[in-house]
Amino acid sequence: MAKEELMTFEGQIDEILPDGRFGVVLENGHRVIVYTAGRMRRFRIRSVVGDAVRVEMTPYDLTKGRLVYRERGGGPAVAGQRKRR
Repeated sequence: MAKEELMTFEGQIDEILPDGRFGVVLENGHRVIVYTAGRMRRFRIRSVVGDAVRVEMTPYDLTKGRLVYRERGGGPAVAGQRKRR
Protein backbone atom coordinates (compact mmCIF):
# COMPACT_ATOMS: atom_id res chain seq x y z
CA MET A 1 0.00 0.00 0.00
CA ALA A 2 1.42 3.37 -0.98
CA LYS A 3 1.87 6.10 1.58
CA GLU A 4 -0.62 8.90 1.01
CA GLU A 5 0.50 12.43 0.30
CA LEU A 6 0.30 14.77 3.26
CA MET A 7 -0.91 18.34 2.94
CA THR A 8 0.93 21.06 4.85
CA PHE A 9 -0.79 24.19 6.19
CA GLU A 10 0.25 27.21 8.25
CA GLY A 11 -1.84 28.29 11.24
CA GLN A 12 -1.94 29.69 14.74
CA ILE A 13 -2.66 27.92 18.04
CA ASP A 14 -5.84 29.23 19.65
CA GLU A 15 -6.53 26.61 22.34
CA ILE A 16 -4.61 24.08 24.43
CA LEU A 17 -6.43 20.78 24.93
CA PRO A 18 -5.68 17.76 27.16
CA ASP A 19 -3.29 14.96 26.11
CA GLY A 20 -0.85 17.17 24.21
CA ARG A 21 -3.39 18.33 21.64
CA PHE A 22 -4.06 21.83 20.38
CA GLY A 23 -6.79 23.71 18.56
CA VAL A 24 -5.31 25.47 15.52
CA VAL A 25 -6.90 28.01 13.19
CA LEU A 26 -5.45 27.64 9.71
CA GLU A 27 -4.75 30.54 7.36
CA ASN A 28 -7.82 29.61 5.31
CA GLY A 29 -10.04 29.98 8.41
CA HIS A 30 -10.66 26.29 9.15
CA ARG A 31 -10.15 25.02 12.71
CA VAL A 32 -8.48 21.65 13.29
CA ILE A 33 -7.39 19.56 16.26
CA VAL A 34 -3.70 18.63 16.11
CA TYR A 35 -1.34 16.53 18.19
CA THR A 36 2.34 17.17 18.78
CA ALA A 37 4.70 15.23 16.49
CA GLY A 38 7.07 12.77 18.14
CA ARG A 39 10.21 14.73 17.29
CA MET A 40 8.76 17.86 18.94
CA ARG A 41 7.95 15.82 22.06
CA ARG A 42 11.39 14.24 22.05
CA PHE A 43 13.18 17.59 22.00
CA ARG A 44 10.65 19.13 24.42
CA ILE A 45 9.56 21.92 22.09
CA ARG A 46 6.76 23.70 23.91
CA SER A 47 3.89 25.48 22.20
CA VAL A 48 1.59 28.12 23.67
CA VAL A 49 -1.50 29.98 22.51
CA GLY A 50 -0.62 32.43 19.75
CA ASP A 51 2.33 30.49 18.30
CA ALA A 52 2.54 30.25 14.51
CA VAL A 53 2.79 26.58 13.53
CA ARG A 54 3.00 24.24 10.53
CA VAL A 55 0.46 21.40 10.42
CA GLU A 56 0.47 18.21 8.31
CA MET A 57 -2.87 16.65 7.42
CA THR A 58 -4.04 13.66 5.41
CA PRO A 59 -6.56 14.34 2.63
CA TYR A 60 -8.90 11.73 4.12
CA ASP A 61 -9.65 13.55 7.40
CA LEU A 62 -9.45 17.34 7.28
CA THR A 63 -10.44 17.82 10.94
CA LYS A 64 -7.27 16.32 12.47
CA GLY A 65 -3.59 16.91 11.92
CA ARG A 66 -0.05 16.70 13.26
CA LEU A 67 1.89 19.70 14.57
CA VAL A 68 5.30 19.41 12.91
CA TYR A 69 6.93 22.84 13.31
CA ARG A 70 6.63 25.86 15.59
CA GLU A 71 7.86 29.16 14.16
CA ARG A 72 10.58 30.77 16.22
CA GLY A 73 9.31 33.71 18.24
CA GLY A 74 11.34 36.84 18.74
CA GLY A 75 9.90 37.52 22.17
CA PRO A 76 11.61 37.26 25.55
CA ALA A 77 12.48 33.88 27.06
CA VAL A 78 9.90 32.17 29.23
CA ALA A 79 10.26 32.97 32.94
CA GLY A 80 12.28 30.36 34.78
CA GLN A 81 14.42 29.37 31.83
CA ARG A 82 18.10 30.23 31.80
CA LYS A 83 20.82 29.79 29.25
CA ARG A 84 23.18 26.94 29.97
CA ARG A 85 26.81 27.70 30.59
